Amino acid sequence: MKRPLGTNLPLSFIAVVAIAFAEAIVFLFISLFGGLQFYAPLSAVVAFALAVYAVLAIFDLFKLRIRRIVLASFAGVCLLAAGVYEINQAYVNSLAEVNDREISLEKYKPFQPESKIAILDQTSTYKITDELPRLDGATALYPVYSAFVQAVYPKDDYSVYDFDSSTVVCTSTSTAYDRLIDGDTDIIFAAAPSLSQQKSAKAAGKELVLTPIGREAFVFFVHKRNKVDGLATQQIKDIYSGKLTNWKQVGGKRDSIRAFQREENSGSQTMLEKIMEGTPLMTAPQKDVMDVMSGIISQTASYRNYKNALGFSFLFYASEMNSNNEIKLLAVDGVEPGRESIRSGAYPFASEFYAVTAGSSNPHIQPLLDWIVSPEGQELVAKTGYNPVK
Repeated sequence: MKRPLGTNLPLSFIAVVAIAFAEAIVFLFISLFGGLQFYAPLSAVVAFALAVYAVLAIFDLFKLRIRRIVLASFAGVCLLAAGVYEINQAYVNSLAEVNDREISLEKYKPFQPESKIAILDQTSTYKITDELPRLDGATALYPVYSAFVQAVYPKDDYSVYDFDSSTVVCTSTSTAYDRLIDGDTDIIFAAAPSLSQQKSAKAAGKELVLTPIGREAFVFFVHKRNKVDGLATQQIKDIYSGKLTNWKQVGGKRDSIRAFQREENSGSQTMLEKIMEGTPLMTAPQKDVMDVMSGIISQTASYRNYKNALGFSFLFYASEMNSNNEIKLLAVDGVEPGRESIRSGAYPFASEFYAVTAGSSNPHIQPLLDWIVSPEGQELVAKTGYNPVK
């Protein structure tokens, strides 16, 4: 016996509200534990389907057997979709990643028995025993300024990540510039500042003083099975402006180019912007990250070594600190990146990196900078794997 309409309508309303409430809870868990791009829409579709099924069941529309077959088929499709998604995620997670946040710098700490940092052949002629300058910098440059510390500073445990108490830390180019401008550190080691970092310094009444201490190549890389072995400067600019979109256009297979970028104000992203010479960058590959406090935030995706990917970094970082035999460095304008091509100027994207100061009152700042550009300091730059400026 069918229930009257006056009973079915409130029951349907209660069922739909209950399902919507359950969906809100599921969405919250999804936002906390990941999978937002896939599982959020899937859960919404499931919730809608359950609401429709509940209403059909309450009003006793269609035969029970038909409703159950449709529901089982729908559940099977959802499980299949989830399985395909998880398999794809496992494949993506298996790809090599170039992301400086994933690199542990502990193996480059000074005064550690197994440290990989460069060491002078003789005792340094310059030492600091008090009022140690606070140091910070780019991930790729930590090995070189860690070597300076071992040569000049007193022996101690200089924690890489304890920003509140350690004298020598490593954040990132962007954060290091912020800390320098705020007066939280004395010297940072990084690429030249971006335009926005220069503006931030000026707004804070600080002058950024750049002391060149070495040279490095800015490199582009692809999956080792990519047929392309090199790109011209103009092709790189056309790719990152969105004019060239397929590897076939630059001598590769017919496959779309997935050109990754880095976060704004990072050293490598700033370098890419300089190469573009004012040409607008296209939108980078994105990943959606859910933050329940601030909503959905679009972030630049970390480089993963897809067969159609194109990424960039600095030579020492890509070939030493985060080396992977699945990644191939590209020649630019027919020139391979390397120490000799950097030294001679043949490689077009070779640039200086700097010790940057912003008016610290520490009395050891200038003597330390003078020592870094002296033969001893430059010896450590070369032994680390960079090209010295002298």
